[in-house]
Amino acid sequence: MSKLLTIWNYIRRHKYLLTVLVFVVVIGFLDENSMIQRIKHRNEINTLNSEIEKYRKQYEEDTERLKELTTNPEALEKIAREKYLMKKPNEDVFVFE
Repeated sequence: MSKLLTIWNYIRRHKYLLTVLVFVVVIGFLDENSMIQRIKHRNEINTLNSEIEKYRKQYEEDTERLKELTTNPEALEKIAREKYLMKKPNEDVFVFE
């Protein structure tokens, strides 16, 4: 009985500290929205934002390239020659790898 009494007295003396400690453990580790989960989600959001930025830049570059291809026939000819190895009738094409 004395052990129970000493435990009870300890709890009564440190009830605020124990309450804060339990709160920190629940919020920090056990809860569905714990701090660990929040940190993981924040890292994932940062990664996804960087990917969005990368694809946005790629989209802008491709849009500029498409605009150039539709307005400039020389650019279209350049792409046809380089990528598809097309040539004029009296030309020879040499491919180096």
